[in-house]
Parts: sequence; C-alpha cells; structure tokens
Amino acid sequence: MIKEHLISFMRSTGHIPRRIIFYRDVVSKGRLNMVLEHELSAIKKACASLDPIYNPQVTIIMVQKQHHTRLFAGNYGVGSTIFQSGNVLPGTVVDKEICHPTDFDFYLCSHAGTKGVSRPVRYHVLWDENNFTANALQILTNHLCYTDARCTSSVSIVPPVHYAHLLASRARLYIGYKGKLPDIKDNVKKRGMFFC
Repeated sequence: MIKEHLISFMRSTGHIPRRIIFYRDVVSKGRLNMVLEHELSAIKKACASLDPIYNPQVTIIMVQKQHHTRLFAGNYGVGSTIFQSGNVLPGTVVDKEICHPTDFDFYLCSHAGTKGVSRPVRYHVLWDENNFTANALQILTNHLCYTDARCTSSVSIVPPVHYAHLLASRARLYIGYKGKLPDIKDNVKKRGMFFC
C-alpha cells in the first residue's frame, strides 16, 4: 500500500517525498516492537522498490485517544486560559510532568471542548529520523488537526488516523457481505489518500 501512495504522490506533485510522517493508531505496549520491525521495514522496502537509493527520513507516531488523562487549567479564574465551557483552550500541549520521563510523547488537546471535560490525545513518537524538536512536531500535529475535510474547525485526532477509523468502520460493513461489492470509480482510484 505504501508503494501505491508514493506513486500517487509522485504523479500529483512531480517529485518523491523526502520525508514520511506516519501517524498510526495505538497498539498495546507488547506490540510496539512488532510495529517498528514490520511496518518500518515495509515502508523502507516500498521506498527501495521505487529506487534502490531512495531512502526518505521516516517518523512514526502512535496516536492514543482511549486513556483516562484529562487536562484542567491551573488558573481557572483567568478567562484567557480557558475555553467558554471551562475546558483548556484548543492547542493546549502538555509534554512535562504527566508524560513518560524518557520517551518522546506529549498530550495535545487540539479541539474545543464544548461539553463535558475535553479528552486530550496522547502522541507517542516511536521512530524519528527527521529529528523533530518537540515544539515542531507539536505544532505540525496541531495544525494537521485543522485540515480534516469533514469539519470546519479543529478535530481531536490528526486526520490520517481519523480517516483510517472511518475506513475501518466502513470495511466492517462489508465483512461477510454476500453480494457484489461496489466498483471503485476511476476518478477515485487516481486520487491519493492524504498529502500536505
């Protein structure tokens, strides 16, 4: 699948990507090494199949929404530090205190919580050949949350992971389907998934 996306990217832009940033839904801690071994090697093999000397820098980031961490403003009485609902402001990042002491991870509350308590998303960087600084990756991730095609404001998780969830939900509908699956139209086949 990576090779097809690289080819699609080359067709639409005229060049191959120098960097690949791969946001992935979280897996259990016991499977993290499997993700690195299997998926990173699959990305590298797909790149090498296009050109043996093509070796883009790869960053793999795990995205975790299901956890019990919540963020609250420390200075709740100051109106400029909280959203109208009492939640932290969109774009709030926490990368100290509650994060792992040695891993590259952070919590980002990129969306405006209008009801209840906002749940931040944990981003855990598994592999980083691009040598991102914490601030650069946090800003990139927050900005990506504003690019979801289904929403005019920020969403809680980066669109590549959101789209993967939507695709998985749609695919579940077809599991066990006895009839003929719908054909993919030619204009959809030619489009890539997500490029920025």
